Parts: sequence; structure tokens; C-alpha cells
Amino acid sequence: MIGPLVLGIETSCDETGAGLVRGHELLADAVASSVDEHARFGGVVPEVASRAHLEAMTPSVDRALAQAGVTLADVDAIAVTAGPGLAGALLVGVAAAKAYALTLGKPLYGVNHLAAHVAVDQLEHGPLPAPVIALLVSGGHSSLLLVPDVAGEVISLGSTVDDAAGEAYDKVARVLGLPFPGGPPIDQAARSGDPAAIAFPRGKYHDGSLDFSFAGLKTAVARWVEERAARGEPVPVADVAASFQEAVADVLTRKAVAACRQHGVDHLVIGGGVAANSRLRALAGERCAAAGIRLRVPRPGLCTDNGAMVAALGSELASRGLPGSPLDLPADSSLPVTEVVVR
Repeated sequence: MIGPLVLGIETSCDETGAGLVRGHELLADAVASSVDEHARFGGVVPEVASRAHLEAMTPSVDRALAQAGVTLADVDAIAVTAGPGLAGALLVGVAAAKAYALTLGKPLYGVNHLAAHVAVDQLEHGPLPAPVIALLVSGGHSSLLLVPDVAGEVISLGSTVDDAAGEAYDKVARVLGLPFPGGPPIDQAARSGDPAAIAFPRGKYHDGSLDFSFAGLKTAVARWVEERAARGEPVPVADVAASFQEAVADVLTRKAVAACRQHGVDHLVIGGGVAANSRLRALAGERCAAAGIRLRVPRPGLCTDNGAMVAALGSELASRGLPGSPLDLPADSSLPVTEVVVR
């Protein structure tokens, strides 16, 4: 069975994504990023992101169709990120998806952004085992999930109580004078630094929970840099970056392995933009190997926000013949992770 051809649309933050998936095969993944437009503000500006999505939507879909060598008439279903995310940005994608679905007379699936980050791993590593633990880390989310069925049941085990990991990266990069977004430049700077140079704190490290906290770490880095500068001493950017990054990766991987052990699960999936971080990948690999856990991490291009991940989840739903969402589905900026698809 070949399976339905699904168009996925993603506009939760600052990437306009359009992907085409059939079964577990990725046919096209077109992404237009507005990150350069936000860089001078040091963070994502919702109104700017929404306008960028509006301008990039049709060209992105057309580019994905051209990459796959198909037409809109060949599409069997439309999937779109309904939440969580920036309200205005989500609204652009949801409105576009409704227009495509109504015009084509095809089913529409309003899906959860976090569940889509889990589902995208199937495009690279095949069907997900049931259950699987998922660690999702990005600019807006740091979550641990138990996933018995990515198309039907996702259970929250823990999340950030303040800053997400990616948000902390952006704020620390600003303190160090590195460009936005902070993840790639900190990762690059850390390669020549000493991760043990500075003993930065690990929030909620020994509290026994599966929640995260990175606000204290971010503040500790800022104060360390400020005190150094106040004494007229140079700031060792590489050492600060490496020590900060080590603290983040240490907490994330420790909690992820703990979640696997607590729930008797031997597969861990890591997704989200921070999953592209080299130290997180390396430390997760070491700790999973030591604990007998099989680690699955998509290639970096599938970790950041994209239409392929939305299409992957939509393909799972459509292939099972599950009912779609109503055409009046809302864009829900706080859509709970337990709601995989909007009914």
C-alpha cells in the first residue's frame, strides 16, 4: 500500500514550512525562515513573523510541490500546525490550510506541533516503537513525553517551569555578544572551550521530578560575565559557552534517561531545534548507550520547525483513516500536548 499524499503546513514561529509525505517517505520539504528579520531585535517579533508567513506561504507550497513533482490535485489530505505557538503566526497557516482543503475537497488535520516533532523521526528511522519517550527541546518548549501512540496518545511527564532551553541559549548568546538565534553560535564557540571551566548551576537536577528550569542558569551566566567585565577582565567566551552548554545538556539527558527508566521504556527520541546541538547529541548517545536505551535523533534539518514534520503526523492520521478536523478549527496558541489532533 502506497498511502495517501499529505501536504503539511507549519507556521508556529518564524519558519514557514511546507512538506509533502507519503507514508514514511519524505518527498519535499520547503522552508522559508524570517530569522534575519528578527535578528536586530534579538528575538522573534510576532507581528513580523506573521507578515513573513503571509508572504512566504504560497511560494513555499508551490516550491514543495515542484520538488516532489506533483500538483495540488494529487494531494489527498492537508495537515497544519494548529498549536501551540504564536497566535498570529498559527492563524496564517491554519487559514491557508483551510483554503487548500476547501478548494480541493480534501480532509484537513489540525495537529499538535509537539506531536509532529515526534512523528518526524519516522521519516528517517521508520515506525516508532510503542511506547517511546520523547525529549523535545526548542526555543519555546522543553518537554518530556511518554508516547504510546503518536497519532492518538501523548502523555506529558515534565516540562519547563520557566525558560525553555532554546530561550536560554538565545539570552546567553546575547550576553556573550553572539548573534541570534543563539544555538548555533554557542555550539560553535563551545568547541574550543572547556566545559568544566565554570561550575554553572543545574536547575531541578536532584529534585526527583521530570521538569526543567533554565532561568537560574541563564541568570548565573549573565552575572558571571557581568562580574568579570566589572573587574576589567576579559570574558573567555569559549569557556562560558562550553560550560553553559554542558549544564543544559547534562540536565536534559539526565532527566530523559530517568524518564525511560521510570516508565520501563528502552527507546528515546529527541526532537526540536536544540536537538541539532552537537553536545546534546553526543551526551545523549553516551548516556543512552550506558543505560541500554536506543536513541533516535532526526538529522538537524528535521529537528528545526518544518512542514515535513506536520506532514509526517498528518500521514499517520490519514493512513489510519482517522477523521479530520472541522473547517472551523481554531489556531490555539496553548494547545495541550495531549491533544494530538483537533477534533
